Amino acid sequence: MSGWRCTGLRWPHGEPVLGWARSDGSGRGRASVLAYGKEFGFRAEGVRTCLGARGNLCPVGAPVPARGTGARCAECARLDRAHSVAADTIADDPRTYRVYLAWFGPGMVKVGITGEAREAARLREQGAVVFSWLGRGPLMAARRTEELLRSALGVPDRIPYARKRAARDALPGPVERAAEIEGLYGRAAALEGAGWPEALERLPFEAVDHAGVFGLDGAGPAARVVTELVGGGVVAGRLVAAAGPDLHLETADDGIVVLDTRLVTGWDLVGADARAGMSVPVVAVGGGGVQDGLF
Repeated sequence: MSGWRCTGLRWPHGEPVLGWARSDGSGRGRASVLAYGKEFGFRAEGVRTCLGARGNLCPVGAPVPARGTGARCAECARLDRAHSVAADTIADDPRTYRVYLAWFGPGMVKVGITGEAREAARLREQGAVVFSWLGRGPLMAARRTEELLRSALGVPDRIPYARKRAARDALPGPVERAAEIEGLYGRAAALEGAGWPEALERLPFEAVDHAGVFGLDGAGPAARVVTELVGGGVVAGRLVAAAGPDLHLETADDGIVVLDTRLVTGWDLVGADARAGMSVPVVAVGGGGVQDGLF
């Protein structure tokens, strides 16, 4: 795998896929579909450097912190965000968007928007265990609905990722999971006529459960989490589950270890013995150490 850098974990068709790009920025990228039960390993080489922005290399190849979940220098991060939907800089976007309610654990529900063409990929990328669509329409109508729910119902649009990860080991059954998000859907639907944008079409409630897609059922609790990669450090194990950007790897010495693949971006990687275990810093789940983002 020499000469390749990981660009992150994506969920385009309901299965985890790692993206790769040439380290020198030349040529097309590639993708690796991951399968539960498969063993794999890799070793990080050199130092972690900026991914660049909008498909372009960082002009200075700036180093970035090993413990940060973003692999961009300040300037490239600014350029990348300036073109994102979250930045609200594209008011005349002609595409259709959907408003969703996502559930990550007991008492942990958020509201958000995503492009309709992406279907549910965004929900899987965030690690949503259950979600339901709420409505569809133009970007500004979707954004106003998101703001309405935040203010009227006290529903956040962001949740620290460490909280989502910690909730996975003690999930209630599918009936309880669906019930909590259905109750919130009912409260949201009751707001029609009270600030609900006319341009947003409300969609019927349907709870979509990702626990099976993520492989969480029967995977066992995670014991440790990787805090950073280091030059020469190895990550190896058997993939037992994946959710959002996380891979849950069963190892011989450390039990199930969670790797946030956002920590992998920006590193040059080469293959390693799939049974070599972990020689990168890890801590107990919930022990901190990662500069967590709101995801």
